[in-house]
Amino acid sequence: MSMSNSSSVWTIRDRDLDYGEKILLMGILNVTPDSFSDGGFFYTPENALSQAVALVEDGADILDIGAESTRPGSERISADEELSRLIPALKLIRSEVSVPISIDTYKSKTAREALKFGADIINDIWGLQYDRELADVVAEAGCGLVIMANYFDEKIFKRKGDIVDDCLSFFEISANIAEKAGIKREKILFDPGIGFGTNTEESVELIRSIKKIQDAGYPLLIGPSRKRFIGEILDGVPAEERDAGTAAVTLFCQEQKAACVRVHNVFESATALKVFTRLQGGDNG
Repeated sequence: MSMSNSSSVWTIRDRDLDYGEKILLMGILNVTPDSFSDGGFFYTPENALSQAVALVEDGADILDIGAESTRPGSERISADEELSRLIPALKLIRSEVSVPISIDTYKSKTAREALKFGADIINDIWGLQYDRELADVVAEAGCGLVIMANYFDEKIFKRKGDIVDDCLSFFEISANIAEKAGIKREKILFDPGIGFGTNTEESVELIRSIKKIQDAGYPLLIGPSRKRFIGEILDGVPAEERDAGTAAVTLFCQEQKAACVRVHNVFESATALKVFTRLQGGDNG
């Protein structure tokens, strides 16, 4: 069953993030050698810190740190290797940055250690369905959670056909796992999994269906940044040239009242949102 939440507040540990008027911006920080658009750029803790500070200055409400590439075809790594990349950067960033920090991991061991060093949110690309212990770790910590739908592995989730119906079915399974573990509803955002086993038409359909999915009780975080569907819409432009397209998706998500959008180039999306909000008659701040 879906766990409905009528408020527009995401509660993470000791603070509330309000997305009722303006969509939250989650800045992506990959401390990996092989992520699809920025792998290796911020691999050292010092470079990661510089990028984290820049993302916050550009308008990030949240930082999302990933130490394992989840791009299609990437190799999985052990929790120990993931932690060896993650913890030095996390400790340094947490000492300098005050915004909430999300950790992009599906492993309970990684999550447990990251939460000890100041992480506020766990962003699970398998929606609690890969490592069932992760739900207990999140519940015990009282941290925020992102449940993402993932259509890659039929052994975990078998699609039936319509992408939006499949997304809702995935969310229902994950929501039940969360509820049984004691994770409070207001601590969860849901991600429809753009690009994780979806083609361009399906990715577009999921974004067009934000209102339908949210009306079913699942406040959404959308992760469109530099993804293949934008490249295909723009006639094959490479990942590094997809930020304007990503900003366009951000504006659509704002108009549809999504809760959060996850982007590499925070400045471009924040700038577009500022102008868009002013044109709509809102606050220019």
